[in-house]
Amino acid sequence: MGETEWSELDFESYAGARWRRLVRTAYLLTGDHHEAEDLVQATLAKVFRNWSGIRRLDDPDAYVHRAMVNNNRSRYRRQRVLHLLTPTPPDRADENRDAGPETRSLLLQALAGLPPRQRAVVVLRFWEDMSERQVADVLGCSPGNVKSQASRGLQKLRTHPALASHLPAADLEGAGPR
Repeated sequence: MGETEWSELDFESYAGARWRRLVRTAYLLTGDHHEAEDLVQATLAKVFRNWSGIRRLDDPDAYVHRAMVNNNRSRYRRQRVLHLLTPTPPDRADENRDAGPETRSLLLQALAGLPPRQRAVVVLRFWEDMSERQVADVLGCSPGNVKSQASRGLQKLRTHPALASHLPAADLEGAGPR
């Protein structure tokens, strides 16, 4: 939605319209459904305080995604605890309908093994289908950094033991830079 459309909506409408997508993205960042919901709630609580200014931005979604990634980084630094992943995400992306639960579970396991920055880039770039520029804006880095983090993250996913035994390399080839 453009600036005009969101500026007319109140915060409750915005949060309600984006909740499922934000929880799905947070799940991919945290690996735990409960922590994902907590992360989204904490992020939306912070966004609410400044909603009058945020809703006037050209892309409030980019601001919210950046806030969520930053909150997750802070959470990760504080806790540094390995979490077990549940077998399925809370909301499946339409692009992954054909992947079976076992494949999705293996992919989530492999994502959990990526460093936080690479994981954020891979999730935002390929799961949320953001452009390199959008991911760079969300993460506060250059598009070149997004490209290198994506490349390194995809390489790690391609060679992850859990994926290597179940997915031919060609299955991840399409996940390269667009």
